[in-house]
Amino acid sequence: MISRLLLLGATGDLAGRFLLPALGWLTAAGELPDDLQVVAAGVQDWDDQAFRDHVAARWESSAGDLPTAAREATLRRLRYRRFDADDPVTVAAAVGAFAGGGPVAAYLALPPALFPATLRALGSAGLPPGSRIAVEKPFGADLTTAVALNRLLAEVSGGDEAAVTRVDHFLGMPVVTGLLTLRAPDGELGPGWHGEEIAEVHVVWEETLGLEGRADFYDRTGAVRDVLQNHLLQVLVLLTLEPPPSPGEAGLHAAKLTLLRALQLSSSDPAACTRRARYTAGVLATGDTVPDYAAEDGVDPARGTETHAELVFGIDTPRWAGTRFLLRTGKAVGTSRKVVAVHFRDAGREPLEISLEPAQHGPRPGATQAPGELTAYCRVLGDVLAGGSATSVSAGEAEQAWRVVDPALAAWAAGTVPLQEYAAGSAGPPPLAPSAQPSRRSSP
Repeated sequence: MISRLLLLGATGDLAGRFLLPALGWLTAAGELPDDLQVVAAGVQDWDDQAFRDHVAARWESSAGDLPTAAREATLRRLRYRRFDADDPVTVAAAVGAFAGGGPVAAYLALPPALFPATLRALGSAGLPPGSRIAVEKPFGADLTTAVALNRLLAEVSGGDEAAVTRVDHFLGMPVVTGLLTLRAPDGELGPGWHGEEIAEVHVVWEETLGLEGRADFYDRTGAVRDVLQNHLLQVLVLLTLEPPPSPGEAGLHAAKLTLLRALQLSSSDPAACTRRARYTAGVLATGDTVPDYAAEDGVDPARGTETHAELVFGIDTPRWAGTRFLLRTGKAVGTSRKVVAVHFRDAGREPLEISLEPAQHGPRPGATQAPGELTAYCRVLGDVLAGGSATSVSAGEAEQAWRVVDPALAAWAAGTVPLQEYAAGSAGPPPLAPSAQPSRRSSP
């Protein structure tokens, strides 16, 4: 396990809410090397103590039940360096700030626009042999940029795919990893898990939250790039892939890639199988009143960014011929809904709902395991340090995921699919109805 972690973007929201608390919980569970060093790098001109004070203050809201001993031990590990992604000298100084030698795990908790410059700077700095690089989603903005980013990662890593983690934290959520067990041939859903019995599968991730201070990021990203193209597609893949050709993580990645290659929008006309919308003024579930999305601070209305998206897919395999797969995500709706909903061909059979909601916990005195969504980031950091790939997307998977959504994004950019509206705090747009009941074309 690597014992030197470089956290680039350590003063940002992702690090503050998830990565640094996850380090604390891994410390509490005794799952980190005793000699782990953490160099945190951000744009602020701080010293070690100023950064530790910043982290301690963030933890009051993001890791309030972290045991005191683990909290103090984690804070002692932290060192800080100022860095600028466009200044390779500062990146090299951060890489060289560790005591002793050995490989470095460099985690880019940064806005995607900074990935290329930071990766080039890491390449110039000369990471020690055995080092790893982790990048967050969204991985690129379309297929072209994802291919370019993969090429740059290959250059920096010396072509070693095992040295790269393309993070998708959904793959570390127990409710998501548990889907493989449910739909396995001997699992609870296994015997009837095919298109002969299943007409539709809906993968839904709708949130009551608004922008939560993330307007600049979100307006440059949108619902598809933020959630659907990565997280929800990975959920769909785990639900529908064929049994892996070999055991272990390599076999699972191969099965996922095969499934993605068989995935496509359900119609050649994006207007028939996609929907985009954004919220207007309304009242959130918290009681907070929000203005039109286009009037939010940090939003450029000319971008036409969607806050709600829905895409319908088909899978060109014998198992799933004729089954409709609807992926839906949105913000600022009235009721949180995070589920897989399975609709059967037998009209008398009730739909099956599988919750994707991360487990929530109340006060937990003496706890040593992370609560809720932090569990996923504990697994991500464990993979990055230990060299696992369970919470990573392969180069091919990343590119294929863009291939299947690019036609929708191109149509939206061209204005051929109208940008609809829904009131904040409402149910959002109604789901896209099928043009006709899917028919079964072949047997599994």
